[in-house]
Amino acid sequence: MYRDTTHRLNENKAETAEDELRQDYAEKEIEIIDYGIEDVLSSRGRILILKTLAEMEELNISAIARVANLNHSTTTQHLSFLTKVGLVQEKKFGRIKIFRYKIENVKARSLKRLFEIWKNENKY
Repeated sequence: MYRDTTHRLNENKAETAEDELRQDYAEKEIEIIDYGIEDVLSSRGRILILKTLAEMEELNISAIARVANLNHSTTTQHLSFLTKVGLVQEKKFGRIKIFRYKIENVKARSLKRLFEIWKNENKY
């Protein structure tokens, strides 16, 4: 009997944890909708990260920080925001995090095109 009760308690805890995760995910989905272009482009650091990833496609945090000339903490915060907005995708391989420019997102494609136009115009 003790074993059955413990098993049921563990199942209830697992279900509660899953419900909390679903709720957190749903709240994050709502947050994504609230961000506008002015929020995304209001930071020089975010723009540098977006330009870096648009050009190089995917990198780890240290490489992004080095190329964008930002410190690790700032880079991590900006990447978290850009992931929530849906312009960047995070992939984990054990302890290593790789961030990828989410080119399938129409906004990301548009920004990449803007960066390319801006870069090419400055060559002349």
